[in-house]
Amino acid sequence: MKTKKIKKISAITLALLLSVSAVGCSNAQDGSEDAAAAQTAIVQETSTPTTSAITSSSGTTAADASVLDTSELFSERDLEQSADLADATQINLVSDQDVTLNTEGVYVLSGEATNVTVVVEAAEDAKVQIVLDGVRITNEDSPAIYVKEADKVFVTSTDSESYMEVTGSYVADGDTNLDAVIFSRADLTLNGTGSLEIVSNDGNGISSKDDLKITGGVYNIQSSADALEANDAILINDGTLTINSGKDALHSENDEDAALGYIIIKGGDFRISAGDDAIQGNSFVQIDGGTINIETSEEGIEATSVKINDGQITLYAKDDGINASQKVDGNVVIEVNGGTINVKMGSGDTDAFDSNGDLYINGGTITVEASSAFDADGTAQLNGGDVTVNGEKITQITLSQGGGGRGGAGGGRGMGRQ
Repeated sequence: MKTKKIKKISAITLALLLSVSAVGCSNAQDGSEDAAAAQTAIVQETSTPTTSAITSSSGTTAADASVLDTSELFSERDLEQSADLADATQINLVSDQDVTLNTEGVYVLSGEATNVTVVVEAAEDAKVQIVLDGVRITNEDSPAIYVKEADKVFVTSTDSESYMEVTGSYVADGDTNLDAVIFSRADLTLNGTGSLEIVSNDGNGISSKDDLKITGGVYNIQSSADALEANDAILINDGTLTINSGKDALHSENDEDAALGYIIIKGGDFRISAGDDAIQGNSFVQIDGGTINIETSEEGIEATSVKINDGQITLYAKDDGINASQKVDGNVVIEVNGGTINVKMGSGDTDAFDSNGDLYINGGTITVEASSAFDADGTAQLNGGDVTVNGEKITQITLSQGGGGRGGAGGGRGMGRQ
């Protein structure tokens, strides 16, 4: 069974690895030494496979030294898109009759029902798999799925269409403030080959108080608050997600541990309309792949540390496109190492890339349409990549003003033109 201690160590490892990048590519030797020091510290604390994520040698750039091995984040069962139904229990839902799953196993849900909650209340080491086989649940004030206790719960869709909606305000369960159509107090993984539509008229779409993972399936989520919310981490490997949220589309925040509250996207296809931020992780956001289309947002991507290694990102924002700000203790930095990024900003006092710390563009293809393309309170460097701002290619970012000022039209503070 995965313990909370191991999870915390892994999260600290991830945060340490990301913090290495903050020295910038101009200080490559310092970055290598920091990486080696971080690796030594981690090895002394734990021998989990995450320690292999850092590779350090003389002359390695800071960006190279901070490359993260995310292969350990998803288990084999996380990545399986179908369930073993040999010993599965079949459950046909009936209106006004809650269902409680109290033992480890695989449960197949079907039928159409109102005011029904599927409650998971199993042993703390139990793994429970809920298979959605064309199920339809409409509730007034309670989640469609409520995980009270388990080690981990999988919600797997068959090649079918399922629907879940909560029409009104959520009623608390004692001290537990229920706030989502799918609400979990344990690790939660969504996968499968079918589709799931979620409507939350007065709350979040899917909430996990631990990790929330998506590795497959098609999801259409409409929520008045956050669409996907997790205390520890949101980890996405694949899947197709269409999100329309009144607040954040993806939100991860942990009030008790600054190393948690992060988001990692390795793949998937996203179409996001957000009333506030599209993607916000208080600790860090890392994007390694996927196609992310942010059609509207106040801020597109926001965290203390934002790292983009790959992916196809198109975003429109009304405030900041990609923003690094001090939400938890740690280095405040934006680092772009690859991918294709197209940022279009609304009018007014807006920045396409805004870091309250450092900003490093090391690679990738970046296109910006904005009155202010780059803003950084610390170091800003263009070390590589292909960057175009308002139709003109640039070769450097220079800080023409100090301390967070704004530059003139056509590129903003820190624009060097070819």
